This record gives sequence, C-alpha cells and structure tokens, in this order.
Amino acid sequence: MILQHTADGILSGAIIGLGAIGLSFTMKILRFANFSHSELLTWGAYFGLIFISVATAMGGFGGTFGPLSFGWPLILALVFAAVATSLLALLLHHLIFERLAKVTGHMTMVFASFGVALLLRNAVLLIFGADPIYYSNTLQFAVKLPGNVRVLPDQVFLLGLTIVVVIALHLFLTRSRTGIAMRATAESPDLARVSGVNVNNVVRWVWVIGASGAAVAGVLYGLTVQLRPELGFALILPLFAAAILGGAGSLYGAVLGGLIVGLSENLSVMIIPTTYKPAVPFLLILAILYFRPQGLFGEKS
Repeated sequence: MILQHTADGILSGAIIGLGAIGLSFTMKILRFANFSHSELLTWGAYFGLIFISVATAMGGFGGTFGPLSFGWPLILALVFAAVATSLLALLLHHLIFERLAKVTGHMTMVFASFGVALLLRNAVLLIFGADPIYYSNTLQFAVKLPGNVRVLPDQVFLLGLTIVVVIALHLFLTRSRTGIAMRATAESPDLARVSGVNVNNVVRWVWVIGASGAAVAGVLYGLTVQLRPELGFALILPLFAAAILGGAGSLYGAVLGGLIVGLSENLSVMIIPTTYKPAVPFLLILAILYFRPQGLFGEKS
C-alpha cells in the first residue's frame, strides 16, 4: 500500500512541480506572490481542450500511441496551450501587472493577483460551464510494476515529459544568453540593468516560461484526472508550498518541492482521513516558513 501511495505521490508531484516553476521565478524575479498563476493551469488545460476538440472535428490525426489514451492531437495541444497561455500571461502583464509595478508596492500587486485570479476562474466557468470534462473516454488498463504498484500508461508519459521539460529548462537557463540574464536579474535587477541586461525582456520571458509550464501542467492534470473550472483553485496551496519549499527562483527546488508536496499529500491518507488531505500543503507552508523560510535551495538575505 505504501508503495502505491508513493508512486501516486511522485506522479501528482510532477504536475505540481511543473506548475510551481513559473510561480517560483515570479516570486524571485518579479518580487511578488502571484495568486493568479494557478489559474493559468486551468486556462492551459482548456486551451488544450479547444485544440483537441477542433482537431477531432476536422478529422484529427487518428490513432493513439500504443497503450496511451492519446495521439498526435494531444501532443500538438500541449504546444498550442503553451503558446496561448503565454500570450494570455503577457496580456495580463501588459494591462495590469506592469502598470501597477510602476506606481504601487508589492502588496498591491499581490491583492491585484487575487482579483485577476477571480476574473480568470469565472471566465472559464462562464465559457465552458461547471461540468467536468475529459480529454478522452478511452479505457486504459493499469500497468503492474514490482511491489504490486499499478500506474496508468498516461501517468508514465507524464513523468517522462516532466523530466524532459526540466532538462530543457536547465539547458536554457545555463547555456543561453537569455537564461543567464534571467539568473542575473534574479540576483540583482539593478546590477543586471547596469550591466546591460534588458530587464523588461527578462520579465517577459519569466511570464512566458511560467505560463508555458503552467499550461503543460494543466493539460497533464486534465489528461490524468479531469478538467473543471476549480482546477487552479484546488492546486494553489500545493503550488505555493512547492515554490516556498524549494526556494524562490530555483528550478530544481520547485520540482523537488512539488515531489515532496505530492508525496506528503498521498502518504498522509494512510494516517488521516482523505477529507483532510488538502490541509497538508498548508501545514507544509507553515513548517517551511518557521524552520527555513528561504527554502531548501534558497539563500538567507
């Protein structure tokens, strides 16, 4: 039983880690806690649904990949969702957050992100309705692993894709000029600006990377569970717990924090009733802020 809960925790933690990457970068580089970030997961998931629906209506590409429940439409939907969600994030940045940052403090930005989150969530509810939606009705058979652990093929794909995305982001941050500029801006925006770094361009890249990660996480969540307007709201505490636990601005910290949160949630049901499972991330946040507020990979100011 403990092995099954561990496997489930790793798989759910992979989604949380992907979503927490953008939130972690936002907290470090933009210097405010963006509570609307979780809603980008919801919009990414529904953008993916739009693409799949259109592809299906036009005849799609047909077939699935072996034991997986999907084929090329979902792979292309991941790309479409990442692009569409990035454009949405850039629009929010241009219309709201960029303008507020020039005239207000960080707390006002936080409260504004609450309002944006409500707007995005209710827009999804208005457009798509409140009923849960599934990407596919294809019946999958679980794969039996050693230790009597059972996982779905889609979940294995989810974990593999998470690893690929993290490696790609690592190479981007360490090998590209834009990635190095992002790291410099995270350390000191003023010093980076004096050194010739286009900080405004870096900020736009933060929104694009964060929104793309959120979109991929949202599509993967919808693939393995279901789509619903409250998707982002249900993940907001796990996302913040992962970002704070890993340390603001840390790529691997966000992923590791997501895995720890996922494992904690799924292993906790062996001790406490399932109804109390959502409280676990909140307790983690309290513990992190008390014992190590800079996170596992963060540095003391």
